[in-house]
Amino acid sequence: MKIFSCIKPVIDPATRLVINESKTWIKTQDATFIASEADNYALEEALRLREKHNGEVVSLSLGGEEAAKVLRAGLAMGADRAIQISDTNLRGATEFNIAETLARAIEKDGGADLVLAGVQSDDLGTGATGVMLAEFLGWSHATVAIAISANPEGKMVQVERELEGGVIESVELTLPAVVTIQYGANQPRYASLKGIMAAKKKPFVVWSPGDVGVAASDPMLEVKELVVPEKKSRVEILSGTPEESVTLLVEKLRKEAKVL
Repeated sequence: MKIFSCIKPVIDPATRLVINESKTWIKTQDATFIASEADNYALEEALRLREKHNGEVVSLSLGGEEAAKVLRAGLAMGADRAIQISDTNLRGATEFNIAETLARAIEKDGGADLVLAGVQSDDLGTGATGVMLAEFLGWSHATVAIAISANPEGKMVQVERELEGGVIESVELTLPAVVTIQYGANQPRYASLKGIMAAKKKPFVVWSPGDVGVAASDPMLEVKELVVPEKKSRVEILSGTPEESVTLLVEKLRKEAKVL
């Protein structure tokens, strides 16, 4: 099986965010980027399918050096090769633009049997890119998957989906297909020292948006200014007996807060 694993670089939640001098965005040069959490589950699922059915796993990401970083991490985890669509103008790009670019890259590489991605990204969380990707490719798709079993010879995959209220739905898709993986669907492996060393020798291709037949991403919005919210709350400790404190609290809620 040939499986594409789509990975989105996001800012590490542990990173302290600092607004830049022009107050239009944060200082990304000081930020640490990691793979979006759900995409790690998707990559692990891809590696498990390859181990069971042979073939290859191709990691795919869109962006600048931050995308290259998460792709190298994917290679260290076990992906066979990586493709980076180098585009440094992604801030504010629509899911439509991103999905089209990913689809054209997959087509340029000769297509695939299966494309896996996280159910949603850690930063925007719209959950729309995977579905749009399937539409651009013209393939069947399933979302919120917690388990996948494949039958490459029969050109089918069985997908278990997690729905509301704990309901599990089982669907069968004809390959090729796109599936988005739910958080916690598996236990992503850590990159071993051997894997890190091997990653340096694995194929790593860099294409521009033009190489795959699309224009560079255009921002969908313009940020005028970012500001830190002003802290306006204050704390007052009431003294006296419980009865006196309650009486004073009710008085303040009525006259000062005007909520009674």
